[in-house]
Amino acid sequence: MFSRSVLVTVILGLSLASVQASAHQPAQEPAAAAGELYDAETFAKLNLVNWPKLSPDGQTILFSTQRQGKTFVVFRGLTESTLQNFALPEKLELGWFRWAGNDRILISVSKTSNVQGEEVRKSYLLAVDTATMKAKFIGQDTQGEEGDDVLYVEPSGEWVLLSIQRTIYDYPSVYRASLETGKMTVVQRPVSTIWEWYADNRGVVRMGVSFDRRSWTLHYRPGDTGEFKKLATIRYDDETREGLIEAIRVIGGSDEGYVLSAKATGRYALHRYNYATQTVGELVYGNPDHDITDFDLNEDGSLSAVYYTDDRARVHWFDPAQQEIQASIDKALGTRHGSLVSRSRDGRVKIYHVGASHDPGSFYLFDESRGVMELIARANETIKSNRLSPSQYVSYKARDGLTIHANLTLPRGRDPKGLPLVILPHGGPYGIRDSLSYDVEVQFLASRGYAVLQPNFRGSGGYGEAHSAAGEGAIGRQMQDDLDDGMDWLVNNGTVDANRVCVVGASYGGYAALWAVTRNPERYRCAASFAGVTDWNRILKYDARFFNKSGLRKWRNTIRGDEGFNLDTVSPVAQSSRLTRPVLIAQGEEDTIVPPKQAKIYVEALKAAGKPHEYVSYETEGHGFDDPNNLADWLKRLEAFLARHNPA
Repeated sequence: MFSRSVLVTVILGLSLASVQASAHQPAQEPAAAAGELYDAETFAKLNLVNWPKLSPDGQTILFSTQRQGKTFVVFRGLTESTLQNFALPEKLELGWFRWAGNDRILISVSKTSNVQGEEVRKSYLLAVDTATMKAKFIGQDTQGEEGDDVLYVEPSGEWVLLSIQRTIYDYPSVYRASLETGKMTVVQRPVSTIWEWYADNRGVVRMGVSFDRRSWTLHYRPGDTGEFKKLATIRYDDETREGLIEAIRVIGGSDEGYVLSAKATGRYALHRYNYATQTVGELVYGNPDHDITDFDLNEDGSLSAVYYTDDRARVHWFDPAQQEIQASIDKALGTRHGSLVSRSRDGRVKIYHVGASHDPGSFYLFDESRGVMELIARANETIKSNRLSPSQYVSYKARDGLTIHANLTLPRGRDPKGLPLVILPHGGPYGIRDSLSYDVEVQFLASRGYAVLQPNFRGSGGYGEAHSAAGEGAIGRQMQDDLDDGMDWLVNNGTVDANRVCVVGASYGGYAALWAVTRNPERYRCAASFAGVTDWNRILKYDARFFNKSGLRKWRNTIRGDEGFNLDTVSPVAQSSRLTRPVLIAQGEEDTIVPPKQAKIYVEALKAAGKPHEYVSYETEGHGFDDPNNLADWLKRLEAFLARHNPA
């Protein structure tokens, strides 16, 4: 989302502008003239700096970028002008990237493969030497589907612990892998039924988790040698102990560690934990209204920070000096959102993204030694916030009494009465949620005159144990009710016209859109889906994570719910004969999260049944847009589709 002038600064030079973040809001521009709209191409300008990460010493910035439809992982020193690029190999989709020491980069990539006649997602791990820019495959040629399960990265970047299957027929082993030579040395051999391994903060494998039909079992050893013993077997429906598997951290040389537990308050909070005795200890940090979603440790095992989200992402530091700095930054930014993106190992150099729901924002570098925030890169400086629509954080009651929080964006310059509505459910769906951050589709649709509702339906992350548990077995059922109930809330308060509602989404949100018009055509006029799931049985076979690891629990309990429930009854492809409303389907041909076959079998079913639909595929796209031309095309198709079936 960077303009050409910023691209020159960021991509060709990446020189840090000496712009201190002001404690005051910038002067407001005059309101834009009514009817003055940004075109799709302006909205579709992609970020040329994505997820920047500081090296451990805080001297180098790593990020991903897209150019001419290709994805690159890029880095450069803060005081240097030379940019180093690593282009992803063809047909591979970027999963994640991170530093391994100051001189190596780890990159996860994936592709769709065929195993025993079934499509599966296979991931791989690459290590890039920043001096030579040469990539080395870390793993084995015969390994199973998941090749990027890194348990521990040695601080200097010499080696990692990698959990992989030797072949698809084996349980995972743990290898110590040299990032310089690629040599793999077994440090933990397979143990029957254990799919997930965990290491302590010193790089010693200390725990494993096995799964069966109804429960998972924690296996533990007190040191770096000896047999693993079964500590606890916990049923999948025992929500009070679920935090054990969500955030395992054990301190090297001890049985002590930390856990996220909801037992005391119904909200996941950080507690001390003794893994040998399975004793939940004192509360360390909690929030009365929202779950703690993650936490960081320092190298010595002491606590560094915890993270949670209310209407926006938050961080709390355990070092009082760091927390005081954080409070000063939050105060200086005022109504703007300052989200921590990355930090150096000692926490004294940080990257923040500063923006708002109607502001694409900018990345800033904060150097504690100088006490200033310096601009790294602006996102889409063509777009001015005064021409877009700020979002509101709202809540409503579902039909069973559960409180559903949501973001509501009303079109600027229109009377908020009897508006056309687009419901935009998020992807995931579990453990994910929408916050008040900038969203291209939200702002594009609002600029075209639509109210946009983003419900954090049951199962969304951050709202406590009850909200999470309510999502189990709710796909296509109560989760859809939450969308319907959000519509009714807006209709009943007069904001929305009940006869002018469509649903749009991507990934799980795309599924929810297609299922909404299939299940309740009397409510919705149309649906648009990008990379939406259409066949639940097929997608669960495709992704190896649902056969093992914690994903098995999702298959047995979370996704399906009751053991006898037939997922075909909530799959759009199996229920295609019921469709009576027009649908727009889009798919990236290189998607390794929701494979293209999900869209293709649905389109074939619609053709066979003579159902109204539009279909577009993007040859070079994965589970999102890397080419701004393709994103612009999608926005224009979406605008035209809605104009035909639900004009604003």
